[in-house]
Amino acid sequence: MAERLAKYIARSGACSRREAERLIAEGRITLNGETVTTPAVNVEGSEKILIDGEKLPAIDKTRVWVYYKPTGLITSHKDEKDRATVFDNLPKGMPRVISVGRLDLNSEGLLLLTNNGELSRKLELPSNGWSRRYRVKVHGRISQEKFKELEKGITIEGITYGSIKVEIDSEQGTNAWLTVTLQEGKNREIRKVMKFLGLDVARLIRVSYGPFQLGSLKKGEVREVSQKVLKEQLGAKLA
Repeated sequence: MAERLAKYIARSGACSRREAERLIAEGRITLNGETVTTPAVNVEGSEKILIDGEKLPAIDKTRVWVYYKPTGLITSHKDEKDRATVFDNLPKGMPRVISVGRLDLNSEGLLLLTNNGELSRKLELPSNGWSRRYRVKVHGRISQEKFKELEKGITIEGITYGSIKVEIDSEQGTNAWLTVTLQEGKNREIRKVMKFLGLDVARLIRVSYGPFQLGSLKKGEVREVSQKVLKEQLGAKLA
């Protein structure tokens, strides 16, 4: 069955769909020897498709991994400042993978990885209704009343954040551990919201993303999700 070129490239795991569309716009993709100039091109899979003169990876079955990202790594395949990346530090033998969303440099915990760029795009969409849960260590004077207000959503410097649920797990003086649950996960959302409330984030660990859990993984470890669980949890998204 024919599908858009960018979607086909993403399914190969070469890059995300958005990245494929950018490469097309830059004239870096050829189809049967001709440079592609528009993303409005359909392919069936038998064509000769090259990116910068290199063949696409063969499309494999969709696979997903749960990875414990340590702090100090950039969630990017390339970094202009030449900092260490997640993908440079994965265990040997891993195929080329793409992350589902990101965790910033100083955050740690669960990062989903997949060899299917189109699936990555689907799993990032807020319309999935998937919750992202974090353990957060903060410093400052906490207020249960202010946390309750976050459940209605909040706007900070013109950016609107959806409902955020905060539970206080433990508190000692001006230090506390919180469990924070949200759905959108905008750029540095938790850090910005906590700062707005007068709290400094000392540690931020993502422990779940939708149905996927960090569990007992240690920093830097990777666990592949079984095909059975993928079918149960993702269903039509695998199509």
